[in-house]
Amino acid sequence: MLTVAVLISGAGSNLRALLEAAAEPDFPARVIVVGADREADGFQHAEDFNIPTILVPWREFDSRQEWADELDSQLRVWSPDLVVLSGLMRLLPASLVAAWSPRIINTHPAYLPEFPGAHGVRDALAAGVTQTGASVIIVDDGVDSGPILAQERVPVLPGDDEHALHERIKPVERRLLIDVVRRIASGDLDLTAVR
Repeated sequence: MLTVAVLISGAGSNLRALLEAAAEPDFPARVIVVGADREADGFQHAEDFNIPTILVPWREFDSRQEWADELDSQLRVWSPDLVVLSGLMRLLPASLVAAWSPRIINTHPAYLPEFPGAHGVRDALAAGVTQTGASVIIVDDGVDSGPILAQERVPVLPGDDEHALHERIKPVERRLLIDVVRRIASGDLDLTAVR
């Protein structure tokens, strides 16, 4: 059984979907802890599924590195097989990425390498593209630049605003994340072999 830690910053809709999938008896992974860099609404999902939580508030540390060192220490207590960034809005220092690589993955609301960064949906709309997408990647020390594990196109419709487009991307993102975790857990996807 693959053990998973999920890190969030906000509402945790991807987390909720993963918790629901993992609650199915035949799903080969279990979420064992949910962490956040601030008080996050998504902790409610962890509570609903009786999953322990860890809070490492980034504002309480003098540097990003100190925050990351504490987060790393907290994760090591749980020793998950996989770390999933699910809306964690904090760039991780290279040392933390290296400590968990390649067992650290992230979702992104764009068809990478198109529109990396914190505003992928907004950037796609600003560029006037007719399609964007969702991606699941291995985290590296760049910004949304790691190896791609799964991705799918999502059309940009006339009249879309950022909210409407993002709401159409989210279900795709959730489905891709659940599938990637399932494939890793079942041995169909070897993260060490992905380039």
